Amino acid sequence: MSAFPLRIGEKWTAMIVLCLEAGPRRFTELRQILVAVSAKVLTETLRAMERDGLVSRHCHDENPPRVEYRLTELGQSLLQLIEAARLWSRDNLGDLLAARERYDGASL
Repeated sequence: MSAFPLRIGEKWTAMIVLCLEAGPRRFTELRQILVAVSAKVLTETLRAMERDGLVSRHCHDENPPRVEYRLTELGQSLLQLIEAARLWSRDNLGDLLAARERYDGASL
């Protein structure tokens, strides 16, 4: 395999996982929450996540068609990783900011 298949490192994946944590959402709902992401990028990211088994896409037989995305069991397992990153960030934010300040001060 030429690339490491860890999609969680991509820009929008973790945000989509968090948006779907409470349950399924429609594309338009995701767009309303993730206002900074373009429709094209959101579509591409959802397709890639579906390909990787992180989300499932369910089309309701209605007019107009209604499509919902939900986390799969595999996608739900990413919540643990995201929470670990949140805890690490909270616990280390002061050290991280201090390191940036030292670096930026030395660069002048």
